[in-house]
Amino acid sequence: MNDMSRPATATPLVFDPLDPAFLADPYSFYRRLREQAPVFKAEQGFWLLTRYEDVAFSLRDKRFGKDFAGTIRRRYGEDRLREPTIANLSRTMLVLDPPDHTRLRSLVTKAFTARRIADMRPRIRRLVDQQLDHVAGKGGMDVIRDLAHRLPVIVICDMLGIPEEHRAAFLAGSNVSGRVLDPVPMTRQELDHANAMTEAGNAYFDQLCELRRRQPQDDLTTELVKAEEAGDRLSAEELRSNIGLLFGAGHETTTNLIGNGLLALHRSPDQWQRLKDEPSLIAGAVEELLRFDSSVQMTGRVTNTEVEVGGVTIPAGESIIMLLGAANRDPAQYDDPDRLDVARENVRPMSFGGGIHHCLGAQLARLEAELVFTALVERLPSLELPEKDRPDWRRNFTLRGLNKLPAVWH
Repeated sequence: MNDMSRPATATPLVFDPLDPAFLADPYSFYRRLREQAPVFKAEQGFWLLTRYEDVAFSLRDKRFGKDFAGTIRRRYGEDRLREPTIANLSRTMLVLDPPDHTRLRSLVTKAFTARRIADMRPRIRRLVDQQLDHVAGKGGMDVIRDLAHRLPVIVICDMLGIPEEHRAAFLAGSNVSGRVLDPVPMTRQELDHANAMTEAGNAYFDQLCELRRRQPQDDLTTELVKAEEAGDRLSAEELRSNIGLLFGAGHETTTNLIGNGLLALHRSPDQWQRLKDEPSLIAGAVEELLRFDSSVQMTGRVTNTEVEVGGVTIPAGESIIMLLGAANRDPAQYDDPDRLDVARENVRPMSFGGGIHHCLGAQLARLEAELVFTALVERLPSLELPEKDRPDWRRNFTLRGLNKLPAVWH
C-alpha cells in the first residue's frame, strides 16, 4: 500500500459517518483527512477522496464506474441484492453504467432542459408565496415541514403528473430513506422499514402509470409510459423504479439545500444581513450555500482498472467514495473555505456530482432555492432560528439534512 494512504499520526483516522458528532460537523474530520491522508483506505475497505482536484478527476474519468451489484455484495454479502429497496435502486439510472444509464437518462433529459426550467420560474414563485401565505400570520413555522419540503414536492408532482388529490401523503413528510445510499450497511430493522416504503411507493407509481396510460397528459410519467409501450427502451420495472427515483431526487436534496442553507446563513448572521441588503446576490449565494454545507455529501464509484489518484495507485475492483462535502471545502480550491461568503466568486461546488451522472435536476434545485431565499428576505426579514445552535440532523450521511428547523419572526 502506498505511504499516502495511511497517515503517520498518533490519533488514528476512523471514518464513522453515522456518529452524531460527525453528523453535527463532518468538516473538521474532512480537514484532518485532507491534510493527513487525502487518498485514504478506510477500515471498512473503501477508499476516501477529499481533495477537489481528485474528486473532479474521478467523477469524469471512464476508469471509474458504478458496479452497483459488486458494491452491494462487498457491503452486505450476496443475498441483499434481492431486498426490495436495493433491487429497486439497482434499476435506476443513478447506479447504472452505460449503455443502460445512457438509455434511461435520454428518456428524461428533455424535461430538465435550461429552457423548460426557466419557464417554470413564475409557477414556482407563486408556489413559494402560497406556502408563506399559510404561515406568515402565525409568527412561526417549521422551515422543513412547512416550506422546504412542501415546495419541491409540489413541483416534482406537477412534473410527474401526480394528481393533486393523490398528494397528501407525499406532502405530509419525507418519503425518502437516504440510508440505502450510505456506505454503512443498514440494520435489518432499517432494511425492513426501507423495503416497506419502497413497496408502498412502487404500488403507487404502478397506479400512476396505469392512470397515464388511460389519460395521457403533458407530463414526464406519460412520456415514460410511451417509452415503455414502445417496448425496446424501458421495462415495466425500470419505469416504476425510475419514476420513484425522479420523485425522491426531485425533492429531497432541494429540501436539504434550503434547510442547510438557511441554517448556515443564520449561523453567520452578517451573511443573512448582506442578502437582505443586497438581494441581487442571492442567485450566486445559492452556489456558496451548496459549497458550504452540501445536501449530498458523497457519491461512489468502483475502479474498472488500476488507476493513480493523487499520487496513490488504486487497484482494479476497489470501492471509491468521493467526499463531495470535503472537496467543497478544499483550501487549494477556495480561500478560507470554512467561512460562508455569499459574495464569493467562481464557486463551482461538487454538490451535484459530475461527469455522466451529473444531477439532472441541478438547475431546478438552484431555481427553487433562489426563489425561496428571495421570498424570505423580502417577506420575512426578521426571521430568526431559535434552535440554530442545536440543529436536529437526520441520521443520514449521504443525504445531509435536518429533521426540523423552527423559525420565528415579528
